[in-house]
Amino acid sequence: MIWLTWRQFRGSAAMVAAALAALAAVLAVTGPGLASGYAGGLAECTPDDTCARFFDRFFDAYHTPFMAVGLVVLVLPALIGLFWGAPLITRELEAGTHLLVWSQTVTRRRWLATKLALTGAAATTATGLCALVVTWWSDPLDKSAPAGYALMDPLVFGARGVAPLGYAAFAFVLGVTVGMLVRRTLPAMALTLAVFAAVQLAMPLLVRPHLMPPVTATFELGDANVQSFGVQRDGGERPQVLLDSAVPGHMGSWVLSSHLLDPSGRVIAGAGESATIAVSTTSGPCSPQQVGPQGMAACMAEINRLGYRQLATYQPLARFWPFQWIETGLYALLTLGLTVLSFWWLRRRVS
Repeated sequence: MIWLTWRQFRGSAAMVAAALAALAAVLAVTGPGLASGYAGGLAECTPDDTCARFFDRFFDAYHTPFMAVGLVVLVLPALIGLFWGAPLITRELEAGTHLLVWSQTVTRRRWLATKLALTGAAATTATGLCALVVTWWSDPLDKSAPAGYALMDPLVFGARGVAPLGYAAFAFVLGVTVGMLVRRTLPAMALTLAVFAAVQLAMPLLVRPHLMPPVTATFELGDANVQSFGVQRDGGERPQVLLDSAVPGHMGSWVLSSHLLDPSGRVIAGAGESATIAVSTTSGPCSPQQVGPQGMAACMAEINRLGYRQLATYQPLARFWPFQWIETGLYALLTLGLTVLSFWWLRRRVS
């Protein structure tokens, strides 16, 4: 039974192995240079704005390949569920070849268990190796990524660590289960893709933010959490602050919400929204005569002295690995449930 399953599966397995080998070769060639460039630039900068500028330049130079390799890891589980999981049983049900196998010494349970074990192990191994190589290659970029591309952010989180193993196992068994229920290959593939995409969207939007209680805190305004700041020079305008989604002192955190508070604690703007600050511009640190290349810091200090603050709710970067294991465990439970359903359906409904 193992040999028969391998003969049916070897073509698609060879294609995936060749594609992953090519990806690994490219990353192995470019990875050392990427790490060397990061280490060299980090050694030359100082712990002030010079380092921040280096991080921005370094990440911008590799932004496109960074997104491309992450997309490969995110898409691979969906392709496995689509092209390995959904047709695995469905094509045999359509062709009727399962009846020939069952008429021999192979039981239904052994038939399904062999297919799930062999193909499922290949699916999770391929995805795990892909995620491992991409995680290794992306490490310097993960360390220098700006807000929105940090490890805890949804698109990056799903392409790192052990979570892709859970995605691949779930997608594969989902495809097998849907195929057994639908018994038609093309509808099963379409339904598998739709369900997997829905679960992948629901996880970061509805589930992951609450895997552990998020942290809520207030922060003073500064370069770390203000995207842009300026004062009009006609004397009639107030300072304008455009709040960012980052939080000071917690680089790489996943910011769930970020709001600008006035001195009374009232929300006046959210992240990405420009807010007018009620500070005098006719005199004092924020007047056009005082604000300049060196005066912005004094004006920002005055805004903080008056009590303007950022209110942020976030998941710290330190929770990356706990979140990885918890989410992988949730997908493992979903996979186990679908596996049990598959065996029950095969025994009760499939003939």
